[in-house]
Amino acid sequence: MLGTWDSTSLGHHIPVSSNMHLLQLLFRAGPGVLLMVLCLQLGTNKAQEDNRTVITMNLQMPQTAEENEEVTLKLTVGTELRECMVIKTSLRGSHTMDGPFNYIYTACLCEDYPRTFYWDFEVNRTMAIAAMVHIIEKEGICPNKAVVPNGQKYFYTIRGIQVV
Repeated sequence: MLGTWDSTSLGHHIPVSSNMHLLQLLFRAGPGVLLMVLCLQLGTNKAQEDNRTVITMNLQMPQTAEENEEVTLKLTVGTELRECMVIKTSLRGSHTMDGPFNYIYTACLCEDYPRTFYWDFEVNRTMAIAAMVHIIEKEGICPNKAVVPNGQKYFYTIRGIQVV
């Protein structure tokens, strides 16, 4: 049906003959143009698939404890980014936590070297505990230049411990 109007194309009225003309131009494109279109498409797909996780956190701790029992909290922090970064980790509790430990650690985090932190403290009541990771800009922590990725800088996970 050459010369008729195609009314199905998103409200635009383009003659079918024009659509055929565009299709013919596409088939007449040289191999260089077709190769360029293919490369652009492959590059776009690769960029969309390259979503790496900035911070992964695995928090291990008991769910229950006796009153005044000392418990150990283990936090493993990792990244899928190729570059190293400086992180600061800390704990926060819904109630005061007593124990001879440093609440804050600063470390270099790289893709091939996840970091593990331990805290020992006494639990005297049921509480929620948040393990937090903050990506910071600080020199002298990583052996090579560290980066601060765009986007989110604070990460956390929360667990509860019940006194029985």
